[in-house]
Amino acid sequence: MQTATPAQDRTRSPRMEVLGPQLDRFDEILTPEALQFLTELHHRFASTRHERLADRQRRRYEIGNGRDPKFREDTRQIREDANWKVAGAGPGLEDRRVEITGPTDPKMTINAMNSGARVWLADQEDATSPTWRNVIGGQLSLFDAIREQLSFTSPEGKEYRVTAERTPTIVMRPRGWHLVEKHIRFTDVQGQSGAASGSLVDFGLYAFHNARELVARGRGPYFYIAKLESSEEAKLWDDIFTFTEQTLGLAHGTIRATVLIETLPAAFEMEEILYVMRDHIAGLNAGRWDYIFSIIKNYRGRGARFVLPDRSEVTMTVPFMRAYTELLVKTCHKRGAHAIGGMSAFIPNRRDPEVTARAEEKVRADKNREANDGFDGTWVAHPDLISVAQAEFDAVLGDRPNQIERQRDDVHVTAAELLDVHIGRDVTDAGVRDNVSIGLRYIEAWLRGLGAVAIDNLMEDAATAEISRSQIWQWIHQDQTTAEGTRITREWVAEVLQETLDSFERFEGDRYNDAAELFADVALGDDFPTFLTVPAYSRYLVDA
Repeated sequence: MQTATPAQDRTRSPRMEVLGPQLDRFDEILTPEALQFLTELHHRFASTRHERLADRQRRRYEIGNGRDPKFREDTRQIREDANWKVAGAGPGLEDRRVEITGPTDPKMTINAMNSGARVWLADQEDATSPTWRNVIGGQLSLFDAIREQLSFTSPEGKEYRVTAERTPTIVMRPRGWHLVEKHIRFTDVQGQSGAASGSLVDFGLYAFHNARELVARGRGPYFYIAKLESSEEAKLWDDIFTFTEQTLGLAHGTIRATVLIETLPAAFEMEEILYVMRDHIAGLNAGRWDYIFSIIKNYRGRGARFVLPDRSEVTMTVPFMRAYTELLVKTCHKRGAHAIGGMSAFIPNRRDPEVTARAEEKVRADKNREANDGFDGTWVAHPDLISVAQAEFDAVLGDRPNQIERQRDDVHVTAAELLDVHIGRDVTDAGVRDNVSIGLRYIEAWLRGLGAVAIDNLMEDAATAEISRSQIWQWIHQDQTTAEGTRITREWVAEVLQETLDSFERFEGDRYNDAAELFADVALGDDFPTFLTVPAYSRYLVDA
């Protein structure tokens, strides 16, 4: 067990202990100095993190009891002051027209670095199953990639190396505030111990080891910040950035963040989030899948008018999603920030030209809409889609790195438009079965350490699995009936769950039984866990 503690008497000082096993090269990441930095981050910011999470719980309770979110009166002056701007792009972030997303295992890291995208979202969050090996192994992949020393040999003997002349700018996404890292224990000055913050572990290790190296190489320590629900949460990150810069000897503003607007409360505080992070923020991203999940989660008990139809019907062109994305573009460009579009889930299949053609058509339409709406860049989940997405943005941007000058003064979005989730389509038997099947297959893969999984020619991650299970929960509790006349009850879905489980081709080491048990808990139970990954992590991914 490794322990980091300040030089003072241990009984009166905060300390950090590594409980996870020491695997190959983990000592290069979990150095005494890095652990000391994590200790300081927790000592200074862990209590505020707990306060912000308590604020989330109160806000969810208020929404659930009929108090809709709205644009804040106490911050009106921020929105009405036309004079302030954000820091904007750092070196290497000026042109973000196509960003590739993916987990940080060595093979996927090399594929991303060779992809030809302008930016790589190195994802330690929804595309990573947070096993101890993945968490620290991902840090090693990034450490090596930044220093141009990463290679990988597959079990079949295939060698992978970074060969691209121009590699993407790395923007690392740490876990959200709600997640913990139970393989590292923090003890505060009062002697109280608990699991470390997943956010602070991911951010802290990456920044400590790589920030100065990235600056020396002409780029910088850049982060995607996930799951924020308020400007107060954003301010906490900004304080962490400032402390990190001071500790590591970096100029103020060296760290740059792109915040995902992927929760309903955050959609009402975009300008405030930009304002409190104005020295450190480059842009906002429209995190579409988590945004849909957030709406379901917050309004799951508010009656039938807040029930969404089959997941496939909740597209980016439905009115409430249009309102949210157009407001994001207008807000960003008003303040000099990049507006980055989301990820279409369709992916190609190199063995099936028809599937590939359909995926390219869907992605082309999605990126055409984003580029013409004013977005400055977008996400893809597969290297073969980079050229498709880039063609749509090239057609609009030309040689310009972005289109921030397009102010979208024609956009006027009201609170009512953000909350109008009426689509006018039905839930179907197939929609229920699809959610069960997707949820089961994704969770099974997640339990085996895979965070991004191709299912039915769609790229699924934790956010899309959350939609699947939360829709089931809401449909049951709101007494919904499908278009075919089937009443959606706990008993019927349990039958579908068993039928689906029985239909799978099993293999040695599969986790389908565990996945079915977990899915039943988070989709069919009386209580609604705020994130399925929280009980899944504690129950299945923490080493004894």
